[in-house]
This record gives sequence, C-alpha cells and structure tokens, in this order.
Amino acid sequence: MPTPSPSVTVRVPAKVNVQLAVGPPRPDGFHDLANVFLAVGLHDHVTATLTSPAGPAAPGPAAPGVTVTCTGPGSEHVPLDRSNLAVRAAELLAARHGIEPAVRLDIVKDIPVAGGMAGGSADAAGALLACDTLWGTATPRAELLRLCAELGSDVPFSLVGGAALGRGRGERLTALAVSGPFHWVFALADGGLSTPEVYRECDRLRGDRPVTAPEPDPALLEALRTGDAPALAAALANDLQPAAVSLRPSLAATLAAGMAAGALGGLVSGSGPSCAFLAADAGSAAKITKSLADSGTCRAARATTAPAPGATTIESYA
Repeated sequence: MPTPSPSVTVRVPAKVNVQLAVGPPRPDGFHDLANVFLAVGLHDHVTATLTSPAGPAAPGPAAPGVTVTCTGPGSEHVPLDRSNLAVRAAELLAARHGIEPAVRLDIVKDIPVAGGMAGGSADAAGALLACDTLWGTATPRAELLRLCAELGSDVPFSLVGGAALGRGRGERLTALAVSGPFHWVFALADGGLSTPEVYRECDRLRGDRPVTAPEPDPALLEALRTGDAPALAAALANDLQPAAVSLRPSLAATLAAGMAAGALGGLVSGSGPSCAFLAADAGSAAKITKSLADSGTCRAARATTAPAPGATTIESYA
C-alpha cells in the first residue's frame, strides 16, 4: 500500500452579522464599518495535502502549485482556480515564507454558498491554518491575521470565531465577550447577491442624507455578553438590509415568514441573500425551520447554535 501524503484538516465556521453599521463611502471606495460578527455552528472542512516536499520557491514566474477540489451542497458553484480565496491563501502564505506552494486543497462545503455567511472567507482562513501547520511555517498569529486581512474583510473573523467587533472594512477585530447558546435559523435563498452591488444600492438609497460614523450598539454588546436572546433580538440591525431587499424584493416575504413562525428577531445576513432568525430555544428553532421550509419563501432552512470557535485543526497526518 502506498504511504499517504502528509495532510491537515481544519474546520471553519459560518458567521452572522448581528449588527452591521455602515458609514459613508471612503475615498478608496470602501465603507468604514462597525461589524459585530458571531460565529455559528455550520462548518466547512479544508484539508491540505502535501503534493511534494516544501522547499525554496522556483525562480521566475510562480508555477501553478495549488490544486483544489470541492464537494458538498452548492459545490458546483465554487471556483476551482485562482479566483478561489483558499487557493490565494495558500499562495500568499507560501510567498511570505519563500516556499513553493505544492499542496492540494480539498474543501467539503456545509456553509451555504453565496449566502452572506462568509463561506469563501472561511475556506481561506482554513487553508491558511492548514497550510501553515502542514508546512511547519509556524506563522505568528498576528501575521496570520494580517494575511487574512489581505485576502478579504471577513477572513480574519473566520480565523478567530466566537464574537468580535470588526472596524475599518471589518478586518480590524476586537474580541467580544459572549455567552450562549443562541439558537439561529437560516433561510437560504436561490442564487447570490453581489456585495459591491449591495453597497452601491445602500449608497443610492441614502442619497444625500448625512451618514454618521458607525458605532456598535451597547445594548447589543451587553446582550451578547449575558446570553440574553430577547435583548439581542431587539438590537439586531443591518444597514445593508434595505439595499438587499431593494435588489431582491422576495427577501421581504422571507423575513415576514420567519417572524410569523415565532422568531424573536430576524435580519438579512450580511449583504445577503440568506436571512437569519433568532429563536428562543431549540424547540422554537425546529418549528421555525419547518415553517420556513414549508413557506415557499426560501430554498431551504437550517438550524444551528452560536457561538462557535474559529478555524480549528481537527486532524493531522504526517
């Protein structure tokens, strides 16, 4: 029997934005945010497998040393080239350490694809941690977070998990105290929404109205800290929700269906199009899930809990 190649598997969580406060456009086209992330228990798994011994990078143009596969729900919509953030994460880490990125990434999806739940960002964080472990590069945590921020605004939180306040584009994180569990139901829509398009629509809807600097809601932070689900539900807020509903009017029916089913509160998750509903307990979450699945307002509904840990190595074979 051939000896298996060394490999590392990392589990990474989905997220919900329990508050997404959006400031005015910056000169660089981005927006300053007060983005309160909460990691939830829907996970992708990223396995990095060595395809040749790691060594100095070859001179000249980089060879295509990273390959990727993807299985699971929605995997047919995941790119298998350099547009995949996980591939770019492996290449970025290898470049930082001057080694050839000779690795195969196998992604098993369970986070909904194109659902506003940071599945692609989670895979990038998983690839960074898996490759760092596989290659023995021992990158300091602060440097891993800087690499995450280079890849995308949501990638640092996928590495950290739990609950955190994201400033800047959302990449500058401050850990938040959080109790739990909180019971969530996600209503999954068909197709995706372009995040840049949602931000443009947000700016359009605001028009010339003055927009204040974004700040986290103290009541929401206290509800997270104490595990108070009704208080958290009352404080849920997403400045991008009107834009998402404007671009996808059917989301209004989904939001109404979740609330009619008994949710304590609900909102569009991030830039959408998934909708997230906070339930009082596991029994309520099960009822809301069934009601949403039967409502005809969404493709499917999933129940889970929060908080969840960030990217975690669960298996390593050498």
